[in-house]
Amino acid sequence: MPAKKRSAAEAVETSGSSRRRSGRISSSGRKSAYFAADDDDGDDELSGLLPPRKVAKTKPSASKSRGDEEDEEDETSPYEDEDNDVDDGSDGFVEDKEEEEDDDDASESEATPPAIQKRGRGRPPRSQTKTTPVAKKSNTKSRVSETIKAPAKAKANNKTKAKPKAESEDHEVEEDTDDDDDDDDDDDDDDDDRITFIPAIQLRDEGGVPYEDSRIHKNTILFLKDLKVNNNRTWLKENDKEYRRSFKDWESFVEAVTDKIIEVDETIPELPIKDVIFRIYRDIRFSKNPTPYKPHYGAAWSRTGRKGPYACYYVHVEPGRCMVGGGLWHPEAQALARLRASIDERPHRIRRALMDPAFRKTFLPGAKANEKAVVAAFTAMNQENALKTKPKGFHPEHRDIALLKLRNFTFSKKLSDDDLVAEDALERVTEVVKAMVGFVTFLNSVVMPDPNIDSDSDDAGSGTEEEKHQEDENDGS
Repeated sequence: MPAKKRSAAEAVETSGSSRRRSGRISSSGRKSAYFAADDDDGDDELSGLLPPRKVAKTKPSASKSRGDEEDEEDETSPYEDEDNDVDDGSDGFVEDKEEEEDDDDASESEATPPAIQKRGRGRPPRSQTKTTPVAKKSNTKSRVSETIKAPAKAKANNKTKAKPKAESEDHEVEEDTDDDDDDDDDDDDDDDDRITFIPAIQLRDEGGVPYEDSRIHKNTILFLKDLKVNNNRTWLKENDKEYRRSFKDWESFVEAVTDKIIEVDETIPELPIKDVIFRIYRDIRFSKNPTPYKPHYGAAWSRTGRKGPYACYYVHVEPGRCMVGGGLWHPEAQALARLRASIDERPHRIRRALMDPAFRKTFLPGAKANEKAVVAAFTAMNQENALKTKPKGFHPEHRDIALLKLRNFTFSKKLSDDDLVAEDALERVTEVVKAMVGFVTFLNSVVMPDPNIDSDSDDAGSGTEEEKHQEDENDGS
């Protein structure tokens, strides 16, 4: 049998004697004073239509069950029906006043948005739960609801009318942007489909002159000129075919020169071409010149090829600076010390090599036919890296102090481009090489003497008395 329902007054009286601190509904069916305050507010007819008021939150007890909440709703419903009976006698004035208040409240609610309440843990607060308003049978509430709904509908109609316009404008803008995008896509497609033809760089015409091993072709000289102007990787890559053709022409000429040098100097062995030719690539790690390639071709022949301690024969091909030469370039300290010792102890050996008629005519054509002039011309040729003062261990008033200051012992003869392009280019180079064989042999005998020769004293003692007397006279002069 269900518990007997009590009136609001009885519930208020019994709530004071309740032992529960929270003042909520007990398990015995009593109604707490918390809901009594809500019942007093129920006298207002428009309480259900006005915006909800902020009510202080109280944490519900954990022991409260769903069954208790359902009992609470059942107990509060009859009180709301009894307290909300409104007298119809004052409908005229009260109705207008309530309409004005509702309009003011509606405008305020539209101007100020409702405050967002933070959601706590557990169940959502009652203000967030959707509850269906209880339908009242009074005529006043129906009229008031109609007056409130009317402006709301008008506003809704205005919004619905404004939305299609905005949507239509946005749709037009989107269509325009889509058209632009389509045009851009079409342009991109056209660019992708467009093929650009870059004409390949053609090789130079041979000009009726075939490539031969005994000379340098004129196209090789022209290629080196272009490389000096366009010294970069991009240009060389574009002209790779021309580079390979010119380099092949240079290799064939070097092989022909190698055979001639071996005929002239028996100490030069037959070496692979890679051990004789210098690379075209420059080492720019410690150089101020950033160009990656050498604008010339070079090759050196010695007992160990282009590298080693021996004196060598050198051929250089560069437009406007072609030459054939030889000697020792930057010798090591031990080799340089041996050369200075030979000049100090046996000066006649280097003087005799310098005074060779073929050598002096080929490499020192402007010097007079005497030792002093020839030595002066040779030292002037190697002043680029010479010492400014006397070397350590030698007297500053030494007779051959100019030769002792040298750190390079090189010589060269310039050739024109036409000399190497001519049909007899190989013979011209060979004639220059023959003139330097005596001096190269002297340098190698001092720097790297042969094992079967103990010293050069025999050379010093050799010769007739007339030659010795001539040397003394030359020294005295």
